[in-house]
Amino acid sequence: MAEPDVFIAGGGPAGLAAAIAARRKGMSVVVCDGNRPPVDKACGEGLMPDSRGAAARIGIHIPDSLGFEFHGIRFHGADRSVEAPFPNGRGIGVRRVALHQLLVETAKRAGVELRWGTPAPALEDIRARWIIGADGSASRVRRSAGLDACLRNSRRFAFRQHYRIAPWTDYMEIHWGEGCQIYVTPVGPDDVCLALISRWPDLRVEEAVRRFPALQERLEGVDVTSRERGAITATMRLRTVTRGNIALIGDASGSVDAITGEGMCLAFRQAALLADAMDRGDLAHYARRHPRLALRPHLMARTMLILDRGPKVRQWAFGALSSAPWIFRGLLAVHVA
Repeated sequence: MAEPDVFIAGGGPAGLAAAIAARRKGMSVVVCDGNRPPVDKACGEGLMPDSRGAAARIGIHIPDSLGFEFHGIRFHGADRSVEAPFPNGRGIGVRRVALHQLLVETAKRAGVELRWGTPAPALEDIRARWIIGADGSASRVRRSAGLDACLRNSRRFAFRQHYRIAPWTDYMEIHWGEGCQIYVTPVGPDDVCLALISRWPDLRVEEAVRRFPALQERLEGVDVTSRERGAITATMRLRTVTRGNIALIGDASGSVDAITGEGMCLAFRQAALLADAMDRGDLAHYARRHPRLALRPHLMARTMLILDRGPKVRQWAFGALSSAPWIFRGLLAVHVA
């Protein structure tokens, strides 16, 4: 069997996006993953307008029918609410398994060779011009390539659950409380996703909902339709994401706190940049530009997490945002630029 141009370890969204982008450059691509699709993961399941745009630019088209469109963001906290519509485009809430299946089908049509139920071999046994580590935050490729050195690494904890209820708004909501946030994303006509992010590994969605009376009242007696799934949400910046013919992408290459909802957008943009670098025959191009892609998401994460510093800070911040709604609109416009 001929050696592929590109070997990708990991068939999650980042790996599949990289594969699709590389195929658009005419490269032969093999993807290996020990799982079988569709692969689920705890996440907020909301794609911002910039995520949809970044996906489209590498040939991934997310139809409106795949989920439930939302038109803006609403924050609840300190007995106040602030909201703003997206300045351009619409977001979409999509079940993670539906999104993964779409990516699998897109990769197949593009001519990617997909090897499911097949864990990637050791680095020294891979024969390809380029080797891509897309194997998540605990990346074996990253460790084997000696790319684990971090500039920053902090963690929080996330859990996700679905409820059978018609969405009560066409906005994504974020409810802010002491040490935790709950994302509410409409993902279907009778399907809402709740994603909890907190500092505590033992706090679960059901218990957290009780901390938000308005949300608890809406969900009283509503059927839970999925098993609760958990994950670690990390803010991690690596010193470098390439070595020789090896490159990292997605969570393997570092990550931003899930509070931004920018993980998928970053993966799509990284895939486009990486495909361009491989096409040039120069991974240094990817290494130089990779950190710049995360600058805005890291800044937005730090800005948003100011609201996590305690009730007095939230009272002040929500008061300021309520009295000057243009500030929130401006922040959202920067966030989804």
